[in-house]
Amino acid sequence: MNHVTDTIEASQLHEALALIERGLGDLQRRELVSSAEVADLLLDLRGLLIRRVPGGEVGADTH
Repeated sequence: MNHVTDTIEASQLHEALALIERGLGDLQRRELVSSAEVADLLLDLRGLLIRRVPGGEVGADTH
């Protein structure tokens, strides 16, 4: 298995943190949250944190 050791850029991290804050704010105001909404939030986060590595491969830690 090939692990990516590049660090996440600051802009990616700030964007991911902003998404988390917005998502938490929306979820905390509600009594019930569907699993689909949580999955969407996690997929959005994954999309922000996945980064391109040399050679055109997409890499992200999956631990």
